[in-house]
Amino acid sequence: MAYHKSAKKRIRSTEAKRVLNRYQAKTVRNNVKKLRGLKDKEEAKKELPKVVSMLDKLAKKRVIHKNKASNLKSKLTKTVNAI
Repeated sequence: MAYHKSAKKRIRSTEAKRVLNRYQAKTVRNNVKKLRGLKDKEEAKKELPKVVSMLDKLAKKRVIHKNKASNLKSKLTKTVNAI
C-alpha cells in the first residue's frame, strides 16, 4: 500500500486515466465495427473522417500504437472505397 501522499495521488489519477482511456478505446472499436458494417457509401464516407479523427487522438495520447492507428485507417479507407 502506498505510504506517501504523492504516491496515493498517483494511484488515484492513474486509475481515473485508465478508466477514461478504456472507455475511449472501446468507443473507437465500436465505431470501427459500425463503419465496417455500413452498406451505404455516402453514409460510410461521412463517418470515415470521424473515426479517423478518433484513431488519431488515441494514437496521440498513446492509448493505441501509432502504427495500429495507421493500419486501421488504411484498412477502413479501403473498405469504404470498395463499397
